[in-house]
Amino acid sequence: MLIGCARASTRDRRPHLQLDALRDAGCERVFQETASGARRDRTELKSALEFMRRGDSPIFTVFSAIAELERESNRERTPAGLDAARNRGRKDERPRALSDKDLKQAHARLADPEITV
Repeated sequence: MLIGCARASTRDRRPHLQLDALRDAGCERVFQETASGARRDRTELKSALEFMRRGDSPIFTVFSAIAELERESNRERTPAGLDAARNRGRKDERPRALSDKDLKQAHARLADPEITV
């Protein structure tokens, strides 16, 4: 089953072209969102995903909905990945860019009045 997802921005609020395109594409069920794209709570998109079953295909007329879904997914996965790394003994710090030797050499060059930029 093809599941359609349409979103009209709060400025535009004219989803008719999207709805027609989704129905013309063969979507049997269409979910329509009129909330701002900046909102995190996308009730119709969530409803569409909950409605879908194995073998169904989501059809989007605006690809920003897919990007927003991926951002939300990343937002959820990142803390979980960091927690898992910490549990394995990994520290939260970045690797040092300079060794102690390189850092001392850089400080010495900065302090040397003979060396100019």
